[in-house]
Amino acid sequence: MRDLLSGYRVLAVSQFGAGPFGTLHLADLGAEVIKIENPNAGGDVARTVPPYTIPGDSLYFQSLNRNKLSMTLDLKHPDGQRVFRDLVQVSDAVFSNLRGDQPEALGLTYEQLEATNPRIVCCSLSGFGTTGPRRSEPAYDYLIQGLAGWMSLTGDPGTMPAKSGLSMVDFSAGVVAMVGLLAGLLDAQRTGRGCDVDVSLLDSAISMLNYVAIWTLNREYHPLRLADSAHASLVPAQVFQTQDGYLVVLCFKEKFWQALITALEAPDLDADPRFVSFASRYEHRDALISDLKGRFRKRTTREWLARMSGQVPCAPVNSVEEALRERQILERDMLVEVDHPDFGTLRQVRTAIKVPGAAQHERPAPALGADTAAILKSVLRYSDEQIALLRSSGAV
Repeated sequence: MRDLLSGYRVLAVSQFGAGPFGTLHLADLGAEVIKIENPNAGGDVARTVPPYTIPGDSLYFQSLNRNKLSMTLDLKHPDGQRVFRDLVQVSDAVFSNLRGDQPEALGLTYEQLEATNPRIVCCSLSGFGTTGPRRSEPAYDYLIQGLAGWMSLTGDPGTMPAKSGLSMVDFSAGVVAMVGLLAGLLDAQRTGRGCDVDVSLLDSAISMLNYVAIWTLNREYHPLRLADSAHASLVPAQVFQTQDGYLVVLCFKEKFWQALITALEAPDLDADPRFVSFASRYEHRDALISDLKGRFRKRTTREWLARMSGQVPCAPVNSVEEALRERQILERDMLVEVDHPDFGTLRQVRTAIKVPGAAQHERPAPALGADTAAILKSVLRYSDEQIALLRSSGAV
C-alpha cells in the first residue's frame, strides 16, 4: 500500500465547508493536513453546526475533516506568528479559506513567507478573490449561487429561483483550489520556488457557467428555467413521472433516441418527421414531451429500468437513503466506517479519487487542539518549557 501524498505537509487555515472539503481530498490521499484553529474563537465554526452536535464537535465537522490534525494557534498573537513561521519552514503549502483581504493581514501570502521558505505554496480560497472591489467581503455558497446566475437557471418556470440541494459552489471551488495547490507544488518541485494561488467561490461558479456563458456572450441567448429539470437544448433529456415515482432519461445521442423508441414500443415516434433529429425534436419539444409523459406514466420505475438500463441513459430519482444503498456505490467502496470516541462508529462517504494500491485512512476528525503538543514537540522540537510559555501567553 502507498500514500500518494505522503511526506507533504499542508497548513490549513480554513473553516466551514469549501476549504475543508478541498483539503479532505489531500488528507484522504495521505498528506499531513494540519488544521490551524483559533483558540479564542472555539476553532472551526463547523464544530457547532447543527443538527447532531456535542460540545466542540458535530457530524458536519466530522464529514469534512477526517484524517486531519488540529492545532490551536492564534495567528494575531506575535508568539503565534513565530510558531507559524517555524511551521512554514518545514511545510510544503499554506492553504487559507478566508476573506480575500485576510491572507495578507495574517501573513499568509508568498511575498510574506518567501524568506522563511522559498518553496512554500500559498493557496487562498476566498469568496471574491484577493483583488477587486469586493475582496474584503464575506461570501457563502448560497449567496454566490444567486450572484453567479445559478439560481436563475434552477427550478421550474413560474416558481421562485432555487438553489442547488447541495453546497455545489463550496465543494467545486474546494476541489478547484486543490488543483491549483497541487499545480503550485509541482512547479515548486521543478523550480525551487513557490507561489500564490488565488481561487474564489465567485470565479469558480462563473467558470462553470461554461457553455451557457458562451451562448449568452456571443449570441442573443437568454437562459430560461425549463419544466421537469429539462436540458436546455437536447430533447428528450429530463425527469419523467412514472406510475410510482420519477425517472431521469437522457437521449444525448441519436442511438439513444432509437433505443428509447424500442423500449417504448413506439414505432409511430420513429415514423414521425417531427422527431427524426436533435434539431427537429428541439423544435417540436412541447409535442414530443407531452406524448412521452403519457407513455412513461403507464409503467413503474422498476419496469422502465428493466426495459432501458444499458440501452438508454436512465436512472431513478432516488432519495438520499436510496442512493446510499445503490449496489454500484457499495461495490465501489464509497462508504467508510470511522470510529469516533463520542459518536461511536460513523459511516461516511469517501472522497471520489481511487488509485489502485493506495492506502485508505480512516481517522476521525480531531478534537480542537488535539495535536498541538505533538506538533510542537515532534515537528518543531520545542521543549516542554517553550510549550508552557506559549500556552500561558495564549498563543496556543
